[in-house]
Amino acid sequence: MGNTYVIVAETKDGRLRQVSLEAVQAAALASHEEDQRIALLLGHQLKEAADQLALYAEVIMIDHPDLAAYQAETYFAALIQALEPLKPHAVFFGHTAIGRDLAPQLAAHLSAGQISDVTAISDTGEAITYTRPLYAGKAFENRQFNSSPQVITIRPNNIAPAQPADTPSSITELSYTPSTLLRSAIQEVVSKSAGRIDLTEAKVVVSGGRGVKSKAGFQPLQELADVLQGAVGASRGACDAGYCDYSLQIGQTGKVVTPEIYIACGISGAIQHLAGMSQSRIIIAINKDPEAPIFKIADYGIVGDLFEVVPILTEEFRKLLVTN
Repeated sequence: MGNTYVIVAETKDGRLRQVSLEAVQAAALASHEEDQRIALLLGHQLKEAADQLALYAEVIMIDHPDLAAYQAETYFAALIQALEPLKPHAVFFGHTAIGRDLAPQLAAHLSAGQISDVTAISDTGEAITYTRPLYAGKAFENRQFNSSPQVITIRPNNIAPAQPADTPSSITELSYTPSTLLRSAIQEVVSKSAGRIDLTEAKVVVSGGRGVKSKAGFQPLQELADVLQGAVGASRGACDAGYCDYSLQIGQTGKVVTPEIYIACGISGAIQHLAGMSQSRIIIAINKDPEAPIFKIADYGIVGDLFEVVPILTEEFRKLLVTN
């Protein structure tokens, strides 16, 4: 019998998050055929998500009203209750707000090593190597564990998601005993949507900087993002200016994104912003200033007024998509 690898899956608005399927694939890359891979699902009203997840791995879930909204203490208590009998060799999380919160707690609890923000996994034959970026993506390091248990978080949009099986695996529901040692309780949940598509998992991101000039300036960017089935992001400068909500912020103090296409509109390219998007597959920059630093990392650059360029791009992409 091999080792047990656990993937802590996440849902958003009742649906399974894409990064959870990427974490399933990460566990497959790090394990061997004889090993057991189990997906753990915590939350409330999980049937639909559990049925979907069962096509990718054996599922264990804890479905309880106390877990309807994420709260560190309740989720951690449920996580420990589920993991104790499994004695996992490794536990995988998405490098999300929840994953970044739970993973270090779990590593400390298990006295385990942790590698965070993993973008690639390879098997050298002697050990599994995990690659992660450093210095705002300017360098990468390869790390290996020399003991177990192990805790790993996976950066969204870097590891291809697992492929579904023809038949679903088993789903086991565990009971949950609420902790009596909670020091805080959720009284109200106020949600601010960062957009129609999850920004960290979007394949296309259209971002605006101070060059959008106003809240209304983001409307052309949203139209382009809608045509491309992408999400809208922003630089900190645009957020600080009050043009958009901070939930859209991309950069060193915001979200880190790795889309297939990143379109930077009116963004100068400060190092703090580059830290959040420099690993995008294709970077397209639109800026009136030909000397803007963003052009140094862009694959394609358009020198021009974004309010003239973006509507033209939107219309041309719309024509192409209708034709195809």
